[in-house]
Amino acid sequence: MTLTTIRAVLRVIAAISPKLAGRLAFELWRRPLMRGKVRENERAIHAAATVEVIDGVVTYQWGDGTRPVLLVHGWRSRASRFAAFIERLLELGYSPVSFDAPAHGDSGGGRIAASILDHQRIYQALAARYGTFEGVIAHSLGAPFALYAVREGVAAKRLVTISGLADFGYLTDSFCAELGLGPAVNRELRKAIERHYFPGLADVWTRFSIREGDVDLLVIHNDEDDVVDPAQAEVLLTQYGTKAQFRQTKGLGHRRIMIDPDVVNEAVAFVTASDIAERLDLGA
Repeated sequence: MTLTTIRAVLRVIAAISPKLAGRLAFELWRRPLMRGKVRENERAIHAAATVEVIDGVVTYQWGDGTRPVLLVHGWRSRASRFAAFIERLLELGYSPVSFDAPAHGDSGGGRIAASILDHQRIYQALAARYGTFEGVIAHSLGAPFALYAVREGVAAKRLVTISGLADFGYLTDSFCAELGLGPAVNRELRKAIERHYFPGLADVWTRFSIREGDVDLLVIHNDEDDVVDPAQAEVLLTQYGTKAQFRQTKGLGHRRIMIDPDVVNEAVAFVTASDIAERLDLGA
């Protein structure tokens, strides 16, 4: 069934029963529908990783395990999308660590995506395995997941978000906008998400949105991002506070930004800056 057909069917159902349309939208919303495959230019890096299963997901580690940097992919993506970052980190003597999220890449989980709380547990398990992260670099949907995990205790010295979203409600707002579904269906979709993923939790849409942080953060976003509205970068900067700084790119969109050499170098330089300064101080 094509997106055009799905949109038309949901609109008809929404006109009759927003509640039913909301339930159907939820079933679509939580399914990635496709798994990202390893691309040709990622194969060498992907094959060079040490692969383990930690907390039920497939994890990848490069390097000798010292000075770990966590890389977090987004929706319908996988760890290998960070190939350019991994190469640069290895050149500088760091140990990239990543994973395929449930229902993504080579991880299990069937067809149902995991919640932000599930991701938090995965990050905690990785932190228990590798220790404090020199930095975390997160793309797209990985951004709010990673920032929440750090806020809740996963230790990281520096953070970078690339094409990230800040408002948790943006997940349903943008989804409904893409399908042409109105506010009534959006409300029903949010209720279904609350019931299935966060039973008993209050203020879900505020709790998981970006809040003020105390770890240095670099926000990178593109002016032509067609997946995550560039306005989300401004929301992220405002909510996170004085520890955040911004780098806007031009003409790269949502995906090409991940292979742009300037973006890769700037993100890696930012997350490794504190560690390099510490080592220089120790050598003085």
